[in-house]
Formats: sequence, C-alpha cells, structure tokens
Amino acid sequence: MFMFIVFVGAVVIVVVGIGIYNALVRGRNTVESTWADVDVILKKRYDLVPNLAEAVRAYAAHEKALFDKLSEARFAAAGAPSPAEKTKAENALTEAVRGLFAVAEAYPDLKASEEFMKLQQQLRELEDSIEEARRTYNAVVREFNIRIESFPSNVIATWFEFKKADFFELEAPEAEKKPVKVSFS
Repeated sequence: MFMFIVFVGAVVIVVVGIGIYNALVRGRNTVESTWADVDVILKKRYDLVPNLAEAVRAYAAHEKALFDKLSEARFAAAGAPSPAEKTKAENALTEAVRGLFAVAEAYPDLKASEEFMKLQQQLRELEDSIEEARRTYNAVVREFNIRIESFPSNVIATWFEFKKADFFELEAPEAEKKPVKVSFS
C-alpha cells in the first residue's frame, strides 16, 4: 500500500511538472508570436516614414540634418533585434518624427497638402495600432514573467532555463513629463 501511494504521488508530480512545462512553452511561444505582431506594425511604420519625409523634403530641402537624423533613427529601429534594443531605437525614431512635424508646421502649403494630410493620418492610425499591440505584448509578457517567478513553476523554469521576457516600453521624452502650463491671459 505504501508503494502504491509513493507511485501515485510520483505520477502526480510528473504530470503536474509536464503541465507546468507545457504552460511555460506555450507562454514563451505566445510572447514570441505577440512580438512578431508588434514587429509587423512597426515595419509598416518604417515603410511610411520615408514617404512622409519625402513630402516634407519637397518643401523644406534645407533641413538636411533633420532628414539624416530621421533616416538613421529609422534604420536603427528597423534593425534592432530585441524588445529592449527596439525600445531605445523607437524612442529615437519617435523624436525624429516629432521633429519632422515641427518643421512641417512652418510650411502652411505643406500642411494643406492632401498627400501630407493622408500620410499624417496613416501615421496616426499606425501609432494607435502600435500602442494597442504594445499593450497586448506587455500583458502577455507580464503573465509569462509571473509564471516564471511563481512557485512551483519557477522550479521548472529554472531547470529548463526559461528567461523572463523584456517589456516593450516607450519612454516619454522629458518634455512630456513636465506639467502642462495653462494660461488664460
């Protein structure tokens, strides 16, 4: 009878271990799949940025430094292999695109251009899609990381060398962190 209880206990432990392992594999694959979804949306953004830059370049050809910065930021963001590196590169690209829109403000003809307006709308839609995909990815990463750190799955995760996934967090520029000044004068 004692041997039977030991046998059943061992079987239960093995079955639970297999279940935990499979859940970790499923979680890792979900993180990778969700990251691929984010990457697809970011690729669309990288493809749109040169069109937007070209529309502005026609009106502001003397802004060479801005276009160089935008091109470098786009190239770095497109080539970043991991979420952590992609985060840093995306922050630089976002700043460069903001600079592009700041230059565009100085050209009323450009702001009224139908092509520019269309590109600007496409970028807004892509930014919304990126935000939603980033939230989904971060939620999946949070669940996966919780599973890796929680007992008893942390034991299995350690044995099979599952690593925590990186969040995709875009850092807000310092200007956005400062309080907004409101003046009615």
